[in-house]
Amino acid sequence: MACLVARTGRELQRYNMGRRQVVGCIPYRYKNGSDGAISDELEVLVITSQKGNAFMFPKGGWELDESVEEAASRESLEEAGVVGNVECELGKWSFMSKSQETYYEGYMFPLLVKEQLDLWPEKNVRQRIWMSAAKAREACQHWWMKEALDILVERLTSAQNQEEEDALACSLS
Repeated sequence: MACLVARTGRELQRYNMGRRQVVGCIPYRYKNGSDGAISDELEVLVITSQKGNAFMFPKGGWELDESVEEAASRESLEEAGVVGNVECELGKWSFMSKSQETYYEGYMFPLLVKEQLDLWPEKNVRQRIWMSAAKAREACQHWWMKEALDILVERLTSAQNQEEEDALACSLS
């Protein structure tokens, strides 16, 4: 087994016009049904803050030696212990840090989870919980992450509706 350690420090952090650039993911999966088959019920993974008093999605600094997608994947591994496919960007938000009163630029991506690890770098300082998108929207403390979640739900719902329409059209042919 490989040793996993979270990156620390700000030496490699990216900035854009004085704003620290951060990247996050919304890890998601489709719930397994009682019969073992994958259902169409969406679940997202939220994590606690390091202080343990708030729920959010994995996010952290985008560093100079990685692409934005690599940063998103790394943060999901470090903070939530999940690995998967980073999908198309959900958007970019500007927001103010509550603790430091500085502006940040945040990018969010969906991450279709392929594997959930038992051990991960921040296991001892965070909890992770799978929940419905609606419950995650209520629990999440950041407005910009809630907006990203809304975009993800709309995107997945639209794709699912399109697949159903395509299947219906094929059966009518």
